[in-house]
Amino acid sequence: MPDALSAAVPHLSRVFGEHGFTEGGVSALLGAAATAALYRGETAAALRATRGTGDSGRAELIRFFLLRQPAGPRELRELLGARTVELLDAAGVLEHDGDSGGVRISVDVRPRVVGGTDRWIFSDPDPSVSGLVPGADHVPGVGAASLSLLQATPTDPVRCVLDLGTGCGIQMLGQLGCAETVTGTDIHTRALDFAEATLAGGGVPVTREGLRVSRTESRTGDGVATVDLRRGSWYEPVAGRRFDRIIANPPFVISPGGGFVYRDSGLDLDAASELVVSGAVRHLNPGGSAHMLASWVHTEETSWTQRVASWIPDTGVAAWILQRDVADPELYVGTWLRDGSVDPRSSEGRERTVEWLDHFTANGVTGVGFGFVALQRIDDDSPSEVTAEDFSVNETCGLGDEVTEFFTRSAWLRERDTDGIADSRFVVRPGVAVEDVRVTDEDTRQGFRPAALRITRTEGPRFSHDIDEHLMAVLSGIHPRGLTLRETVELYCAAKGLDADEVLPEAVAAVVDLIRHGIVLPADITVTGDRPFP
Repeated sequence: MPDALSAAVPHLSRVFGEHGFTEGGVSALLGAAATAALYRGETAAALRATRGTGDSGRAELIRFFLLRQPAGPRELRELLGARTVELLDAAGVLEHDGDSGGVRISVDVRPRVVGGTDRWIFSDPDPSVSGLVPGADHVPGVGAASLSLLQATPTDPVRCVLDLGTGCGIQMLGQLGCAETVTGTDIHTRALDFAEATLAGGGVPVTREGLRVSRTESRTGDGVATVDLRRGSWYEPVAGRRFDRIIANPPFVISPGGGFVYRDSGLDLDAASELVVSGAVRHLNPGGSAHMLASWVHTEETSWTQRVASWIPDTGVAAWILQRDVADPELYVGTWLRDGSVDPRSSEGRERTVEWLDHFTANGVTGVGFGFVALQRIDDDSPSEVTAEDFSVNETCGLGDEVTEFFTRSAWLRERDTDGIADSRFVVRPGVAVEDVRVTDEDTRQGFRPAALRITRTEGPRFSHDIDEHLMAVLSGIHPRGLTLRETVELYCAAKGLDADEVLPEAVAAVVDLIRHGIVLPADITVTGDRPFP
């Protein structure tokens, strides 16, 4: 498959572009509701929307590639070109029906905008659309997890990137415009084949195992990275190498035994996530960062924050761990059985449910957490810093910029002691809101009484902190060209008759927490979207 399919992709990309078979073009033709139905696996609405359209070429492409409807050989050659059809046939991705004479595509081709550019991701068909039961070597395409990791990964310029467990290659697409070289690894040869096809549409030079270069034209002069695809398990294909950025969407599903290559590692409980997280730092250049999806078990004996923190080396790492979801064992098992096209109500589903839940019970598992792990390699002699917290925001767009800024803010704090922070100037982030919550006064049965005072970001992660009226007054007085934090606190304490020596340490501690979440910013650092202070 790899040679012929990758050779066909540039021809396909040209046809796709001519007919507007792009993420935006598909949505425009189908309409928002039918497009949403399509990606839920409800294809009838999308098929209906392609009928009677004025743009027959785009509609035909949607029916053939997204809805897997058969096409006549002559019509397919007219649509794609005879050479393209010949290459797809040679790649073994066209299914011929001897009775009807129709031709059906056997792979999934999903248009997506990645890094502001129209791309096409190649993978095995989505079972929700194809109706096929995935095999053990199934290579999934664009899913919610892969999209969230794409959004959570920074795209500032670096020299070299590692995509560990690249799958269909979507994470590499997100790095093409910001890296000189990208190395993608996978234990799965079919995944590397699909990744090469995904990259071929962008004219990306791809080497495989150092043996050959794919039939694509180099565009490195235009800022497109060179990609090296390597087969192997975990970090073995890049032993001894270091990178500026590591991305990983590992097989993080916590299941008894193996199953699917893309999701089941065969390691017990959350050992796969531990292996990827703990091993990342050894493969990072100084100042480099890693951005990973991971799962971890919840038990009664140990908090999830302690469990994940134990995966981080004692020195040389700054870590930000965001738990996005927590599922009880029953919900978790049912979700992943359905992901593997097993009905939990079937006899097989009931048997596997009991086996899975028994395994959780035997290991004291009360829930399973899922989220993001971001690491940065700092000075090897510095104690590691681990911030682990719940992250309930559903919108992850822009999270990559936030991760970069988090490490910038953390570095600023790391370089200063309490006095250094007190003698610095700050600014409250633009767009931050204060929420003054009052409830009915049940004692007096009249009016309202204060219940909470919160300061909240209205963009990005929307972090929120409870504050009191004293901190509120101090924050109201800070200015990037004005008084230091120490001077602001002393002025406030003088006006209120308070002891500044007692108030200042508390104010510094509170401001440190607000800096970590980007609500308050040091005046002397540049962060995402920063503007010169007036």
